[in-house]
Amino acid sequence: MTTNEEKTFLHKHGGKLPALLFWVGLIAAYYGYASANNLSPLEVTQQLLGFMQTGIWGVLIFILLYAIRPLILFPATFLTLAGGFVFGPVLGVIYTIVASNISSAIAFYVGQYFGEGLLQEQDDEADGWIQRYTRRMRENSFETVMTMRFIFLPYDMVSYLAGFLRIKFVPFILATALGSIPGTIAFVGFGASVESFDGGIPSLNPVTLGVSVVIFIVSIALSRLFKKKESTALVE
Repeated sequence: MTTNEEKTFLHKHGGKLPALLFWVGLIAAYYGYASANNLSPLEVTQQLLGFMQTGIWGVLIFILLYAIRPLILFPATFLTLAGGFVFGPVLGVIYTIVASNISSAIAFYVGQYFGEGLLQEQDDEADGWIQRYTRRMRENSFETVMTMRFIFLPYDMVSYLAGFLRIKFVPFILATALGSIPGTIAFVGFGASVESFDGGIPSLNPVTLGVSVVIFIVSIALSRLFKKKESTALVE
């Protein structure tokens, strides 16, 4: 890269540097706190359970925490399980779907912001596998994102990638909402099956746990079906 090209790149993208530094600082602050207190993500979630059990404020706190979760790379699974444990299977699913879609939208727009201008249009004409998959995501956004949700690819990675590649938001969020439902129901159900938990072996509701296991198996079957379909589409 020549000096002029470097200047042009810095001129175009230099304004993103403060936002990037803030984001890195946010991640460092969370992991610094967790490390200083010797806390795992599960233990952090346990600390948050008390805040989530305070009526309507608990719901708002849960949704807010879930919304900002991708910014600190906090695993979605723990908050999803916590949602089932605190709110039960029905409300837990509703609140988690709302919260997860908000978090997906935030990650999408963060990816879009940092990816703006980095991928040139002429790159789309290349014939490497990355370019082919990029074109597929843009031309078949709804189907591709839904498949990625069904096959349990890392949740936030998919959201950031979709924004970075500038796919359309409406197909992305619809596919996310629909494609995440089986997994959300299964994991909220796992959380709801825990009747009591004091840090040791939890007491489980066998009926709720059994239903969650069945839904999880169905989710795995769907993921295998969609993965096979996606592999075929990429070959073609």
